[in-house]
Amino acid sequence: MRFVALGDSLTEGVGDRVGDGWRGWAALLAEGLGRSGAPADFRNLAVSGALSGDVAEHQTPEALACRPDVASVLVGVNDTLRRTFDIAALARRLDAVCEQLTAAGAVVLTACLPDPGSMLALPAPLARPLARRQRAVNAVVHAVSARYGAVHLHAADAAWTADRAMWSADRLHPSERGHRTIALRFHELLAQRGLAHGPAPSLTPDQPAPTRADTALWLATAGTGWVARRCTDLLPQLLRLAGSEVRHWARGTSPRLDRSAEHALSAALAAVSLDAPLARMGE
Repeated sequence: MRFVALGDSLTEGVGDRVGDGWRGWAALLAEGLGRSGAPADFRNLAVSGALSGDVAEHQTPEALACRPDVASVLVGVNDTLRRTFDIAALARRLDAVCEQLTAAGAVVLTACLPDPGSMLALPAPLARPLARRQRAVNAVVHAVSARYGAVHLHAADAAWTADRAMWSADRLHPSERGHRTIALRFHELLAQRGLAHGPAPSLTPDQPAPTRADTALWLATAGTGWVARRCTDLLPQLLRLAGSEVRHWARGTSPRLDRSAEHALSAALAAVSLDAPLARMGE
């Protein structure tokens, strides 16, 4: 069994530290894909900060060279955090990536993910634009997953996002328990298809869950750098989006923003001949 993981920091394993590096859900899943005593031949190509364009242009060719039996493609959150966000471009890239991997004989793993605005508890005028973007990304992921028969994991529901123990100190990446939960849920889905023959990943963490003090320390150290990097790229546009959000709210015309996002999503799906009813914005 050959398993290749594509994506960003979520799949790289950020939040699940082992020694001096990251492990993450994909590595945990790999141990249970092969038969007992013979874990999958695993390659993790995911890179922190990767966009859909990085996955399409750089990671996919390398993944295809590995001739994978299973390939995970979890990407899109970083796209929502960029001023260059383009749902049509993301749809084209994700569709092309899944088409190539499926044509090469790989079973593709996908997931819909929570939006970073809600995870960071941003004020509503800032959170709503990010939530709208992530809903559109998830809608595209739903549609592409249906087209290529992907093994799809719903990881954006309230029960998942509200459980503090599932998340690391930065509130953006899963904790060790969160990574173990993702690995277990994918293992269950793959077992139903006869593709997971080894032991299921354990849910018991090796490390204690992050505390409030850990969160405060992250915000005071690494979090400061993260915010600064995002501010130079996203903040000017996010403030513009927030201003538009407030103006529409004051006029009672907020539904126009939702309709505009719906139209952009429909156009993006139509451009790659995907079925729009499979990908409603609320899913």
